[in-house]
Parts: sequence; structure tokens; C-alpha cells
Amino acid sequence: MKQQKVLTLKTLTKSNVWEVEENDIFRMWETAEKESDFKDNRNHYMDVIRSAFEIEEIKIDKPEVIKKYEARDFKVGNIHFDDNDNKKWGIKKRAINRITDLTYENIHHISAAKLIEVLDRNFGGGWDSLSQSVQDIIESGFDISTTTLPKDRLHKPGGMYDKKVNDGYEVLEITKGLWVEAIFAKAKPKVENHHKHDDDNDSMNNGFGDNYDEDLEDENPSENSYDDDDDDDFDEDKLTEESYRTTFETEEDLNLEAEDVADDDY
Repeated sequence: MKQQKVLTLKTLTKSNVWEVEENDIFRMWETAEKESDFKDNRNHYMDVIRSAFEIEEIKIDKPEVIKKYEARDFKVGNIHFDDNDNKKWGIKKRAINRITDLTYENIHHISAAKLIEVLDRNFGGGWDSLSQSVQDIIESGFDISTTTLPKDRLHKPGGMYDKKVNDGYEVLEITKGLWVEAIFAKAKPKVENHHKHDDDNDSMNNGFGDNYDEDLEDENPSENSYDDDDDDDFDEDKLTEESYRTTFETEEDLNLEAEDVADDDY
């Protein structure tokens, strides 16, 4: 956990909970137990924690049982849910492996390399095959741009591919026959933000994130997501698949028209 942010259960939200690890949860819970309003808020605390962690009660407190949980990457510790209830719990951070694991709350807590890994594991049809809701989630945390070019042109020295990589973008290449779609991703600067899913936590966060720049919140990610530097870098490498197809289709139509003329002459 980042030391400059001394998070507690009271300041924990469904967004910043992704910043902490299992041992932090046990420590924060133990500290919160000493507070007078703990009993009133413990269900809320558990709800926030469960949004980012798997939690299982260990009902059989035996070494062989605990080892099985630890083998599944659970951290095991005691959580007092009330005065007479000393339970042992297994806690494990939820994995982000699939596109459906991505949320507005966790998208700011993964790297561009991790995003590319998730996309690569789930992809097939390209960026446009993603639902709009998934695109919106991704673009809330990353600058995204795409290009589709013939295989032999994508890696042309000094082209868009080189410029994006040199600018710190991670890239995923998706083969489409003789074409390749390249998806470029770069993390946006992190800001403290409460997405609408965290509205129910606002009364509990003691002003966490009050310094959030509202001007950034109003920014439409889609306006800056696609080929934001295309105007400066335009060259023939930027031609899309559709542009090439138009050329091919035109040539085919001309050939057909030529054949029709030939038939009429006979």
C-alpha cells in the first residue's frame, strides 16, 4: 500500500481498495475494531472489501485445511465480526484476467501491459468487436488508438507503429488475413475520482479525493482516444483497410465494365 495514502476502512472505497493487499485488510480491520462506530459500519466495510477481494470463512481451523487455502493464494487471518465471534478468514485479491473483469473501479490500477495481456487473452475480432460499455471502461483509464494496415507496411521504419511505441504505448497486433490491426494503449495520468458506482461510499470516505480536478472529469475520453496525433503524422501508412478495399473494388468494377463493352462489340 502506498505510504503517502494512509488508508483506513473508513477511507476505503470500491476504487482505492484495489491499491491495498490482503495483509493491509487484516491490519485495517484490526485498527477499525477499536473505533466506537465500528459495529454500525462493519457491513459496509465488508461490502467494499468484497468488491476487490474474495473472502471465505474458514469454518474448520486445522493446519491441513489452512494449507489448502494458502495453496490457492489466500492469506489467512482472524477477523472479529462482533464481540463474541472470532472467525478465521481467507482473503485473496480478485484476479483481472478477462475483459469482463475490467471495471471503472479497477481500470486505473492496472498497467498498459496488463491491459494488453487481458485483451490478447480474450480477443479475436479487434477493438470494434468490444461492446461500447467495455470500450468506455478501458478509455476511462487509457489512451487508445488503432490502425489497420497490410502486414508488410505496419512496421515500416518511422511509421505510426514506431512513433507510438517510442511514445510509451503498449501495442497488441491482431492478424486479419493479410492485414494487421494494431491497438495502442497508454495509461492516463491517475486522478482521485469517485465513479458513480462509489456514490454509496461518499458518506464514509471522510473527504477522500476532495482534490479531484472536476475539469478532468468532464473530459470526454472518446474525443482523445483515436489517433490523436494523426493530423501531424499523416502518411500513406495511415490508410485504413477500408481505403485499400475501395481501391481494389474500383479496379474490379472497371474490369467488369470493360468486359461488358467487349460483349456489346460482338
